[in-house]
Amino acid sequence: MTNKPKIGIVLGSVREVRLGEQIAEWVLEHARARGDAYYSIIDVKSFDLPLFTSPVPPAMANKQYDDPRVQAWSEAIDSQDGFVFVTSEYDHGIPGAFKNATDHLFPEFQNKTVGFVGYSGDGAIRAVEQWRTVLGSWSVHTVSPAVQLMLYVDASADMSTFTPADLRDGELAATLDAVVASINARKG
Repeated sequence: MTNKPKIGIVLGSVREVRLGEQIAEWVLEHARARGDAYYSIIDVKSFDLPLFTSPVPPAMANKQYDDPRVQAWSEAIDSQDGFVFVTSEYDHGIPGAFKNATDHLFPEFQNKTVGFVGYSGDGAIRAVEQWRTVLGSWSVHTVSPAVQLMLYVDASADMSTFTPADLRDGELAATLDAVVASINARKG
């Protein structure tokens, strides 16, 4: 394939100590070994985004933002054909900083594909379902296979080290297969 899609692995946690970094690196390592797309990590934390307070709705901003941090975030997202969201779950929901980051944008995500790698005590099931609802309103195609990492199974006892169960590799492969297939089908 000469026109490989570009897929951003979006790390949504901005905490000081975060298992998500290890998880995103695991996704990247497996994804790059496939050779079917160009993969890179897009770390929400690295953009230091402000709280969304813009008087201009992102759908009307024409991908032009006053804050250079938001502009850089826009350009990073806009340059991708699809995404894998690496999302934690806080209090049975989407992490606030990750949601705030996406609230800054709209057309940059529109009509693209997103797959999920969720992690929490119970696999971030609710956060992933909430993401599906939010992204669906933007005409984003979300794929059904998802990786649901359970910290009590897929991390060390002190939750400082990511130790995925063997079956997670197959789950990740199914998720990546679905993301790549969706992007290729949409590109026509």
